[in-house]
Amino acid sequence: MRIARCPLLAGGVSAAFALTLGLFAAAPARADTVLSLVAADYGTGPKDTSEIYWRKIADDFHAANPTITVKVQIVNWNDFDTKVQTMVQNRQYPDITEGDYFSNYAQEGLLYKVSDVFSDPSNLMPVFKELGSYNGVQYGLPFTTSARALFYNKAIFAEAGITTPPKTWDEIATDAAKIEAKGKIGFGLPLGPEEAQAETLLWFLGNGGGYQSADGKWVIDSPENVETLKFMTKLVKAGDTEPNPGTKNRTDLFNEFAQGQIGMMNGEVALLPIINSANVLKKGDLGTAAIAGRTGPIDKTLGVCDFVAAFKTDGSKQAAIKKFLDFAFQDKYQLDFVHMYLELPGTTSAAVELAKTDATLAPFVKALPNAVQYPNDPVWAQVKTQIQQIIGTAIGPDPKAVLTTIQQTALKGS
Repeated sequence: MRIARCPLLAGGVSAAFALTLGLFAAAPARADTVLSLVAADYGTGPKDTSEIYWRKIADDFHAANPTITVKVQIVNWNDFDTKVQTMVQNRQYPDITEGDYFSNYAQEGLLYKVSDVFSDPSNLMPVFKELGSYNGVQYGLPFTTSARALFYNKAIFAEAGITTPPKTWDEIATDAAKIEAKGKIGFGLPLGPEEAQAETLLWFLGNGGGYQSADGKWVIDSPENVETLKFMTKLVKAGDTEPNPGTKNRTDLFNEFAQGQIGMMNGEVALLPIINSANVLKKGDLGTAAIAGRTGPIDKTLGVCDFVAAFKTDGSKQAAIKKFLDFAFQDKYQLDFVHMYLELPGTTSAAVELAKTDATLAPFVKALPNAVQYPNDPVWAQVKTQIQQIIGTAIGPDPKAVLTTIQQTALKGS
């Protein structure tokens, strides 16, 4: 070392000084802060695994913050809940998760409040705030969202002499009859067990109904919901839908729509890759619009959200977590996820940008601020299962009896 050749080393003080310098020089550099991120996989294989998305963000973040490293672990959606629960039980807490939100972890004091680890909570989609909260405090950051809209086949519409998508139930009936006359299914109505609770709710919303009132009371057999099912029965009996909707799943009708066999149906962005894979609809054939209600387009729709949450672990990583989340929630990364998986953003700013630049997704984005979630009630799982099993039988002479059966299940479990 150059310091070792210094003449001052002849003195004891100088030697001590040199020893101090030598110890200083030999001390290791300060270790990086390491954050563990456990995220659900939205992909279908190695070419579109979410590992690609999160690794890009982690690398970009490390380049901008060299003292912080983010280790990414991607978990199959089917195993995500179990994986996180096992980690928590073993006290091997992840620093950050992305997927389902577990309010019990907030209840146990394991999570940071959003305001502690994110600089601009006001930019998070406000409609999902309650869903990511516990006792009125928000712990989950909406990361990716989805909503429903009306899909329609412009080519089929043109053949049937229809120029604009329907805005009311009467227009649905009129247009569906014209499409049926051309040998196609007028309106796809999936009331089979796969996701009957979603299709049913969309129709209920179109008549001012729903599963619960604003104050959380079960209203499944309300007059509005009964009237809705009477109209749906009329539509089915007129032959304006596929036969026996109670046996048809969403995926079945998504595939038929993609094959050009259905004029219109309520759908979500997950239908888009199915349409692309089928390669039957030509460019410009697909149209999307607000879902038609009894007297006009509904200003609400079913919305679903996946969340990011941050664990306190030993409490020393809060500043690093905040830096990373502020970085990861930038509009460009939110929109990258949209383009990779055709999901919608979790931030208002990214949603505004998407609505400006993507005409196909714009109706979904515009519906998000008024999105309705499924009931946040422990008995919902039981109610949902019963809806999936028997709501198809409400297409008939006595829909109220079927709805009352489901209502009684909800009340017994509450």
